[in-house]
Amino acid sequence: MKNNTYRKRKKIQMIVLYIVIGLGAIGMLLPFVWMISTSFMEKAYYFEYPPKLIPENPSINNYIKAWTSGNFQHYFMNSMFVTLVSVFLVVLFSAMMAYAFARLKFPGKEVIFYMIILVLMVPNMVGIIPQFLLAKTLNLRNSLWGLILFYVSGSIPFNTFLLRGFFETLPHELEDAILIDGGNYFNIFINMILPLSTPALATVSIFSLLGFWDEYILALTLIDDVSKRTLPVAIATYQGQHGTDWGLVFAASIIAIAPVITVFVVLQRYFVGGLTQGAFKG
Repeated sequence: MKNNTYRKRKKIQMIVLYIVIGLGAIGMLLPFVWMISTSFMEKAYYFEYPPKLIPENPSINNYIKAWTSGNFQHYFMNSMFVTLVSVFLVVLFSAMMAYAFARLKFPGKEVIFYMIILVLMVPNMVGIIPQFLLAKTLNLRNSLWGLILFYVSGSIPFNTFLLRGFFETLPHELEDAILIDGGNYFNIFINMILPLSTPALATVSIFSLLGFWDEYILALTLIDDVSKRTLPVAIATYQGQHGTDWGLVFAASIIAIAPVITVFVVLQRYFVGGLTQGAFKG
């Protein structure tokens, strides 16, 4: 009797849990579905009542207009350049630092590492004014390379922390074998650490790509030159002073997030591997 009561209670709990999860999923997906729907509508149908998630006469005019007007393609390439270079440098430097903290012995290693961890406790917005002043002093304003420098330097602490935990789980026997065969620590890093850390490196790459591609505040602060804007800043200018063409804004936004979704789908299995094999162990 008690077992039956327990099973019924457990079943009810699972049903309630699934309902809550389902409602949460709908709440998260509905704005995205609405954005996609509006991007295929003509301007006259944006605010029709009752609203329709599936437009009667879908059109790709907003996508054509978004891609061909307002130097969108130029801003897209700016974001692509900044993001790809930043991700490459972040993964490289974070992996090198994490390797040093995880596998090497040197004086003050723990103190330096915890100082790096301390940086993670400082909110990003606290440093926006010092970053602006530093960029102005170093003549890095209105420079995509300057933006890359700040992106990379701001992301290295977290990614070093993330990768160090993964590197510590790798077997030391392989490292010893390379050293016995006459290799050095550079050979270990290139031939052992990096190949065995593909899931962790993919995780870092995805997190970094998401952060750099969508970053708005720092790009708006450091870049005044219109020709050097990145996509988030450029899309914000589509919102006019007296009215906003929401179909155009949403179409541009979907084009902007398409590369991120594509990368995530392609690297998803590595991302999951990074989560399950100790990428977040500290």
